[in-house]
Amino acid sequence: MGRGLLALILVLGAAIGAARAQSCDEELPASLSNYSGLACSAVWNNYILRYSKDQDNVLSIVLSTAYATGWVGMGFSKDGMMVGSSAMVGWMGKTGIPHIKPYYLGGKSSSEVKLNQGQLLTTAVQPTVVVEQAKIYIAFQLKFSAPVTQQNLLFAFGMKIPVNKHLTKHDDKTSLSFDFSSGTSSASSSYPSNLKRAHGALAVFGWGVLLPIGAIIARYCKHREPLWYYLHVVIQFIGFIFGLAAVVAGIALYDKLHANVTAHRGLGIFVLVLGILQVIAFFLRPNKDSKIRKYWNWYHHWTGRLALFFAAVNIVLGIQVGDAGSSWKVGYGFNLAVLLIASIILEVLLWTRWSKRNVAYTTN
Repeated sequence: MGRGLLALILVLGAAIGAARAQSCDEELPASLSNYSGLACSAVWNNYILRYSKDQDNVLSIVLSTAYATGWVGMGFSKDGMMVGSSAMVGWMGKTGIPHIKPYYLGGKSSSEVKLNQGQLLTTAVQPTVVVEQAKIYIAFQLKFSAPVTQQNLLFAFGMKIPVNKHLTKHDDKTSLSFDFSSGTSSASSSYPSNLKRAHGALAVFGWGVLLPIGAIIARYCKHREPLWYYLHVVIQFIGFIFGLAAVVAGIALYDKLHANVTAHRGLGIFVLVLGILQVIAFFLRPNKDSKIRKYWNWYHHWTGRLALFFAAVNIVLGIQVGDAGSSWKVGYGFNLAVLLIASIILEVLLWTRWSKRNVAYTTN
């Protein structure tokens, strides 16, 4: 069975490699006959980059990918970041008219993406867009002041057709460093994608998984004395450590990106403060027979509930502002649904148990 699995992996790898090679071997549409002698490289998903450069520092580009609707863009960045970069974006209009325009990406909002601006200098050869056999080809030439070698490139697409040439928000994107001399690419070291994923994963696991589970144990498992208490304390402590690590990663991420995420940062700080208050509450926990125990219980319960609620809101907000993609949305949505359904079922069982106790007490 192990050999069969290995053989299957090798076959799949060969098939993927062949598919990529075939994509590069495909002939360009006849309308792009001016673009010849191009090198070819598979850069991202099904994006194929064909390119050539001459002694006058003119870079010829043909970018192709699968296409149904919307827009496809290729950006040139100094640091691997979207903000401050320039891009060429192409699409097929609703009436069948092709469009390709330069844009300056001054910010992440639509109003900061400026049409017919940027630092890309085109040549006398008109940029072209061709859609053929469910593929889009974006062809253009750029003039540079120096030989083009290593370059930070951005690739993105949006599923909605631009209205009045205003780009809609992209559905997916990537940043990579491409060597036009060797044709090799790698993840852009300037863009902290790993740090971004780590921040999200730590936040989801700490604030969105462990801490809610610890709270559920505290409410619904008190009949398992004293096991519930030790489980609650250990899980909450570990969850807080992960949440704190998420905040530290978020601070480091902000220092690199300086993104305008005021609401997300503010909620993150607020949730952290509530978490710290819960840690302090553990060390100030009075005895059960203390007169102030009920006030401590109110403080502990409601501070914890507020922390969990705003943490969930902030995770959703973070997934949104971070353009995390559908996998993060589906994954956290599933996690949230499981926690809510489990809480509802356990709440019903808890009230049923209380009702039976009251009936038995009244009968006796």
